[in-house]
Amino acid sequence: MTDFCSDYQVEPLPGTAKKQSVFVLFEWPGGWSRDVLDGNTFGSELTAQLKDKLKGRAGLQLIRRPGRDGRQIGSMHRCYLVWAEQGVMELVLMTGPEKILDLDLSAPGRNGGGTLDTPLVLVCTHGKRDKCCAVKGRPLAAELVEDYPDMVWETSHTKGHRFAPSVMLMPWGYSFGRMNREAAAQMIAAAAEGKYFYPVNRGRGTFGPRGQVAELAVARELIDSCEDLYYGQLHAEDHKQSTVVTHADGRQWSVVLEQRAVEGVVSSCGDAPKTGKAFVATDVELISGA
Repeated sequence: MTDFCSDYQVEPLPGTAKKQSVFVLFEWPGGWSRDVLDGNTFGSELTAQLKDKLKGRAGLQLIRRPGRDGRQIGSMHRCYLVWAEQGVMELVLMTGPEKILDLDLSAPGRNGGGTLDTPLVLVCTHGKRDKCCAVKGRPLAAELVEDYPDMVWETSHTKGHRFAPSVMLMPWGYSFGRMNREAAAQMIAAAAEGKYFYPVNRGRGTFGPRGQVAELAVARELIDSCEDLYYGQLHAEDHKQSTVVTHADGRQWSVVLEQRAVEGVVSSCGDAPKTGKAFVATDVELISGA
């Protein structure tokens, strides 16, 4: 019998991305407790302040460089601020995590940071959350950083360790699962040009599960028809009978979704298999635009 939850590959990837549109990616080489905001990483007092600061505003991801060098704590910490809906990412330098409390997260351009054009690839290696991410995530991060030293970081829990290796792509807020080096290299090459990468894509966190599945269904149709597609060109919105996906050029599709049971889902290593649920796109129809 398998030891890892991510070996049970019964669940479809679309619709499983962590829902979040603003991110604080803070460089913290020190230890990550099981939940980075459980009080055991930054202490109870600062943690309470960080929770109050970030609640309803942004998600916190701790990041570090892969390998031994990533475990060295320096005097300054890089902090990437991401607004995924706009596809904007900024870099500010901080002396410590308490400086997160001073950030203005309401919009880009308010923290004195420089705007970045190079995407970031975040590989979950959060072993204290689930051993899958350490066993499968760390080797992938170590391989990728050799070829993409300025883009690849280890990160704390991204939701979905059952899809390890789990990867997030910034600044667009997409999540990927069951990633390997070959697929990651293709995804990174496409991301350098802002091009959409469909394989092993779990969805964009700016949408909920239904919107993620619908957007991916439309993206697949466009890519299968050999149309160039770029991140940020599609927007999903739920309606009563279907989910509508709109292209930046004005085209619209109606996507019919069906929720289905999925047998044998193992949520975390050591858990018993259970029945999960997943949205599946059953029909994609162009309703507006040529």
